[in-house]
Amino acid sequence: MSSYFDALETRSAEERASWLATALPEQIARAAGLPGYAATLSGVDAASIDGADALAALPVLRKSDLGAAQSEASPFGGFTAHAAHGFAHVFQSPGPIYEPGGTGHDWWRMGRFLNACGIGRGDIVQNCFGYHLTPAGMIFENGARAVGAAVLPAGTGQTDLQVLAARDIGVTAYAGTPDYLKVILDRADEQGIALGITKAAVGGGALFPSLRQEYADRGITCLQCYATADLGNIAYESNAMEGMIIDEHVIVEIVTPGTGNPVAPGDVGEVVVTSLNPDYPLIRFATGDLSAVMPGESPCGRTNMRIRGWMGRADQTTKIKGMFVRPEQVAQVVARHEEVARARVIASREGEMDVMTVQLETESQDVDRYAGTVVDLLKLKGRIELVAKGSLPNDGKVIDDQRVYE
Repeated sequence: MSSYFDALETRSAEERASWLATALPEQIARAAGLPGYAATLSGVDAASIDGADALAALPVLRKSDLGAAQSEASPFGGFTAHAAHGFAHVFQSPGPIYEPGGTGHDWWRMGRFLNACGIGRGDIVQNCFGYHLTPAGMIFENGARAVGAAVLPAGTGQTDLQVLAARDIGVTAYAGTPDYLKVILDRADEQGIALGITKAAVGGGALFPSLRQEYADRGITCLQCYATADLGNIAYESNAMEGMIIDEHVIVEIVTPGTGNPVAPGDVGEVVVTSLNPDYPLIRFATGDLSAVMPGESPCGRTNMRIRGWMGRADQTTKIKGMFVRPEQVAQVVARHEEVARARVIASREGEMDVMTVQLETESQDVDRYAGTVVDLLKLKGRIELVAKGSLPNDGKVIDDQRVYE
């Protein structure tokens, strides 16, 4: 088995940009022809959207937009290239949100991650992701097929039977949430059963360093990916374990939460993804997750952009004094004053009262200049603190709720 899934992973920046200059306009044109994009992409010159930087001119698509569209045009809201019967699978995620699924070669792009985990021909993967309604089980099964591995479609539960099957079948690899593998291993230990699992591909939850080390102590290499039901695989770890490498068929932007405006390189912001899947062209789809771009290339030799992994949620909507304050409102405060670089709203308590403090990065010393803007856009009066540029934490937060709910 090759150490790389394909030659795309080691392309030069120039080769990748040249390919994208053709592939991205084709995808924009494809999306513009779908009913779901009629209001947002109509009139867009697809040929001009020829790289990641050009995407910033287009609106962001949010999960709530998909839900609203699906309520009007079931099941996919006009965002897919085929009707529901034209797909191999139709899934339902909480919301409900409906997602299509295909069985073509690496349709979800999970094979690239499994290959990075060292999984391939000769392996049997115990797939403990769910197979009912939601797509995770089929996403990983499709990836296993792409690398030539066999699959035990286990799902979750019935741990005693899972232990027996893993032993009897000769399972060599695990796919599932980070913590469920420990449940299986601990049960096997209790029963005195030795398992042959040496590789683990995990997602859907946090992989804490202590848990990864516990698996390593058992002789299991555990790597994680970042995927969603809508997009499939977005980014993945390699054996270098330095950040997550962006998949070759998505484009990732990091934007200020509540906006579509790219942040400065290295700053934390919301992950926005454009998928090049022709069957389901999601353009600037906001994941609601926070991350940041890492500089340089992975020591493993893969050359695509890297992100720091999951760093929290971007939807920081908070109720203060009975009123909701949303990230997009904070972004509007910044947009109204060109001398303001960043803003941060802090919710705290004094006595039994909510207090809102608005911190603004600006060289201005005139607090009164911003009082009207805060009331107009946030609909609340609050304290205003003017701070030096670059002094607010680089954590992606624009609303920091410091109240203790105990």
